[in-house]
Amino acid sequence: MRTDSLGLFWEDRPPPPKEKKEKPKCRPPEPVWLKPDYLPGLQEAKRFPVALMSNEELYQAVTLKDPLLFDIEVYPNYFLASFRSFNTGKVIYFEAIDKIEFDIEKLRWILESGFTVGFNSLNYDLPITALALAKKPIALLKRATDQIILEKWRPSDIFKQYKTKAIKGDHIDLIELTHLRANLKISGGRLHVPRMQDLPFPPDTVLTTDQITCVRWYNINSDLTNTAFIYQALQEQIALRTALSNEYEVDLRSKSDAQIAETVISKELTRLTGQRITRPVIDIGTVYRYNVPYFLQYKSAMMNAALNIVRNAHFIVDESGSIAMPKEIGELKLSINNSVYRMGIGGLHSSETTISHHTDDEYILIDKDMTSYYPFIILNLGLYPQHLGTAFLDVYLSIVNRRITAKQQKNKVVADSLKITINGNFGKLGSKYSIFYSPDLLIQVTLTGQLTLLMLIERLELAGINVVSANTDGIVIKCHRSKQETLNKIVEQFEQDTRFKTEETLYKAVYSRDVNNYIAFKTDGSVKTKGAYSNPWNDNNGSEKLKKNPTNIICIEAVQQYLADGTPLMATISQCADIRKFVTVRAVKGGAVKVWEPGRAEYLGKSIRWYYAKDVTGDIVYALNGNKVPRSDGAKPLMDLPDSFPQDVDYEWYLQECEKILQEIGFIV
Repeated sequence: MRTDSLGLFWEDRPPPPKEKKEKPKCRPPEPVWLKPDYLPGLQEAKRFPVALMSNEELYQAVTLKDPLLFDIEVYPNYFLASFRSFNTGKVIYFEAIDKIEFDIEKLRWILESGFTVGFNSLNYDLPITALALAKKPIALLKRATDQIILEKWRPSDIFKQYKTKAIKGDHIDLIELTHLRANLKISGGRLHVPRMQDLPFPPDTVLTTDQITCVRWYNINSDLTNTAFIYQALQEQIALRTALSNEYEVDLRSKSDAQIAETVISKELTRLTGQRITRPVIDIGTVYRYNVPYFLQYKSAMMNAALNIVRNAHFIVDESGSIAMPKEIGELKLSINNSVYRMGIGGLHSSETTISHHTDDEYILIDKDMTSYYPFIILNLGLYPQHLGTAFLDVYLSIVNRRITAKQQKNKVVADSLKITINGNFGKLGSKYSIFYSPDLLIQVTLTGQLTLLMLIERLELAGINVVSANTDGIVIKCHRSKQETLNKIVEQFEQDTRFKTEETLYKAVYSRDVNNYIAFKTDGSVKTKGAYSNPWNDNNGSEKLKKNPTNIICIEAVQQYLADGTPLMATISQCADIRKFVTVRAVKGGAVKVWEPGRAEYLGKSIRWYYAKDVTGDIVYALNGNKVPRSDGAKPLMDLPDSFPQDVDYEWYLQECEKILQEIGFIV
């Protein structure tokens, strides 16, 4: 055999290394916001100055508790604190260049005597402004800003380090009321604010006079406008929190649902026991086992084997204080008739994909949801955090009973506010920073919920009644009309055995991409959508709009209309004159740049908005590396909403997107 120069047989030689083919990248454009002539908003600021409040208007706004939207900006040589009246739109601002030189007592009076509203203000704006009120130099304000934003210092750390006190006033911070604490720009984009604009200059820039004008314009016309939109959208949530605050004599207006539950229940526990409630310390590596409830019984060998796996599994507390699902449970694929179910810490999920089901002459579609599932698992089984004792159940049950009474008396505000407390506590069971921290209770509740649903599914399937979907606290049943009475008897017996209640919804049709993304048409004419196909912008509840980014909503509407009555997709698309239904909003890590052509680029920011247009040149790329932003082919930036509908909207793109959706959800075009 032939050998090479190293003495290896040709047959034994390792194959030559494969050449790595790098994906083509757009060359990262020069950061336009570093150019001396980049002055966004300067001409607008000169042409359209803001309306300023007179002293009389300010006095009236403060004394009458007119909501004053509040925001600050800090640069190495510049500090700005601005307020905008929610009712009149007029503005007052305080600014300092190089050193603090403004009416400090006037600013203090507004914050301490007025009613102010901010976004992430308890963590940032108010602590930094407290330093300004203490006449700290602007350079120190900038250093404290970096400590909060970059080094994750808490307000208490800032007050201790710089020997200042917190500002005490009537204030609401909106960030905890938004979904997953989305940032200000994304939250504004979800509400279709007129302008989406990022900070006009890098935060370490020593600003020129013109740049200061741009920053001031940006702060008032972008940040304060965003805050106004969010405050308006959250009016119902704020009203509920105000009612709870009045009842419990503690300010809950800036707290999330889970934080409210923690505050209210701890206050009730302290009142009941006379003891201060503290969070427990649970060692890393602590092992828990699942205790099978008395009513859980299966008939099939598969489900009994699965129950034994869950019963014998070890749930171990990790370094973060959380519990991961044991591998043996995570690997379970429970095949019952034509469906496969998987268990997880988050809940039970079926595995259907790209499928549709319809009510017809033979079959009826029924959605069965468990009523207040997790709260009643806790109450029915007498579950409580061990460190809180049975007093927790006494408090929890009293809140549930008060809500029931409020609903019977048609007191919607009280009923809805108490619902926040009832449902909110569950989210804290897995947090080692919460007084509710109870990993064993977390697994007991979630696994009981899943195993109980599986028991109902097994009973139905053994009776020849098909379950086509299951998700956390409910199932969708496709029942032959001849077996409706059997179905009702099974559900009735299930409710007696478990002491849980179910709620029923009848569907005409369900179109599913998967268990978390579907469109369901109810028999009463309404539509239920979830995940990628949800459309909260058709909902009067403003807080729902803050839960997802708008992504081609016109396509969802066109598909729904087509499925409902056969309206041609293009008819819905082309007849719509609301550009907000055509936009996509998304966050771009590190910022996005629109490269129109070689040598001409536009910095868009970290939160961007676009629509799909005809004959678009160039790409939208990441500012950090020049890679193309996903799904941005044909995208045209729309950071400012136009006064009239654009004439270059690419209707064909939206039509193709509708057709993709129809394929995804099991409808054959």
